Amino acid sequence: MIAAVGGAHSGLALKTVTSVVPIVFVSAGDPIAFGLVSSLNRPNGNVTGISMITVALAPKRLQLLHELVPAPAGMAMLANSSSPYFEQEKMDVMASARALGRKLEVFTASNAMEIETAFSSLRERTGALLVSGDPYFDGERDRLVSLAARYSVPTVYQWREFATIGGLMSYGTSIHDAYQQAGTYVAKILNGDKPADLPVLQPTRIELVINLKTAATLGLTVPATLLASADETIE
Repeated sequence: MIAAVGGAHSGLALKTVTSVVPIVFVSAGDPIAFGLVSSLNRPNGNVTGISMITVALAPKRLQLLHELVPAPAGMAMLANSSSPYFEQEKMDVMASARALGRKLEVFTASNAMEIETAFSSLRERTGALLVSGDPYFDGERDRLVSLAARYSVPTVYQWREFATIGGLMSYGTSIHDAYQQAGTYVAKILNGDKPADLPVLQPTRIELVINLKTAATLGLTVPATLLASADETIE
């Protein structure tokens, strides 16, 4: 069997290679929309896995950033234009920005140099940043948090691991839980279960983490309502 982790990309690539070998994916997007499975409850075929709904939470992340960094400050989104998640996530976030009455500019990056360029461009034009839930940015965690600090840009991310190393705020599911669930499915299949009989799992817990030290450094006062909603605050 094959564990196709790191987003829908790997699962889709492997699905074109084999329709026989069991595949367990870990995806940030909608596995039905991407064609990984035809149903969450009855995946059919040789593919099942974990849907982390990371991308779908982007509009909520923008709303939380809106609460923390009030208008009229401009807002921006940093996304990977080569990602299969890009178009849908961008449309969802732009719709959320319009509903909030906020101006939003989209910057794209798919390598380290483009990330650096995006930050140097957005620092003059935006007061807050949403980093896309694309898996590529997970591997650039240290760089993103460091640049946000260097340019004093309030930024929201998808995983708590960003907040624990100095990022301002995160809102999302647990990547640790998702990979643990994937490991459980791998074991089940190796012990004889069929992927078609294992429903695609979705998270039951979404957490908001706020780094109060970073907020203070940025001169931000976290609203009491936001503090009350936080699952974890970092002093």
